[in-house]
Amino acid sequence: MQDKDGLFYYPNPANKRIRMYVRENEGNIEFRLSNVDHPEIWEQHGWIDIDIVRRGARMFEERGSKGDPTKIYDLETARYLIRESKKK
Repeated sequence: MQDKDGLFYYPNPANKRIRMYVRENEGNIEFRLSNVDHPEIWEQHGWIDIDIVRRGARMFEERGSKGDPTKIYDLETARYLIRESKKK
């Protein structure tokens, strides 16, 4: 899907108020989270690449936190959206 801010998918399809935007920058896939209920997330956090996501997940795991934060950063979905947008 796409809107004025770019390509996006819903990391939790049950909640359409949260969107994960994706783009390709110098060959790297980047992500940026948007949450209608918390606009400060978009304002305070820029684009991050998958390596940063993975490093953050390792730190999360080392602290013994439950869950996997990488689940919302779907690299395959991002690649698909970017590839399809180039066909248009």
